[in-house]
Amino acid sequence: MHNELDDLLIHISHSQQQMSRLLDAERQVVVRMAQIIHELPDEEPRFDGIPGIIDSSGQVSKSIVAYLNGIADLQEAMAEMLVRVVKETAYPEEE
Repeated sequence: MHNELDDLLIHISHSQQQMSRLLDAERQVVVRMAQIIHELPDEEPRFDGIPGIIDSSGQVSKSIVAYLNGIADLQEAMAEMLVRVVKETAYPEEE
């Protein structure tokens, strides 16, 4: 029983590590996009007018929302796995 639980915890750990690596990569993209936007001149940007500026800011907002949703999904997955582990350790099945 303990071996199965250990294997489950190892698998959970690996999957959450991969999820966190994906979120970190996405975070780096969002940070870089924010840096680029920060470097843009405040006066007379050439984005094909106001619609271009609105499009660009909308894309940045979508990236930030996607990143935050990814963090929320990671937290939810971690909570679900933790609940399963706690249930398994609190009420171990007899072999």
